[in-house]
Amino acid sequence: QVQLVESGGGLVQPGESLRLSCAASGSLFSINAMGWYRQAPGNQRELVARITSGGRTNYADSVKGRFTISRDNAKNTVYLQMNSMNPEDTAVYYCNAAILELKRKNESDYWGPGTQVIVSS
Repeated sequence: QVQLVESGGGLVQPGESLRLSCAASGSLFSINAMGWYRQAPGNQRELVARITSGGRTNYADSVKGRFTISRDNAKNTVYLQMNSMNPEDTAVYYCNAAILELKRKNESDYWGPGTQVIVSS
C-alpha cells in the first residue's frame, strides 16, 4: 500500500509565507509526477502546481511568481513554498502523486488527506 501524508498547514497573515511538505511511503517502485491541489469552500478542487520526475513544473496562473514546487526524489517528498500569501489562498491543500507500486504493472493516482491553510489578519 501507498500513503501520502501532508504537513505544514496552518494560519498565516496576508503577506506571510508557509511551506507544505508531502511524503510518500509504502510499497513504492517509482513516483512520476507529483502535485499540489487545493479546494476552498464551495469551489472545485483545482491544480496549484505540478512537478514531473524530471523536475519540469507548471503552476496555476493565480500562484505564479509566489509559489514554488520542488521535490526530493531520495526522500519521496514534494514541497510547496508559498510566499506573499493572500486570503484567496485559503483552502485545504492536497498532495497528489502518480505512483507505480511494487509488483504492479500500471501507475495509480494517490491523494493525501489534505492540510488546511488559512490566510487571515
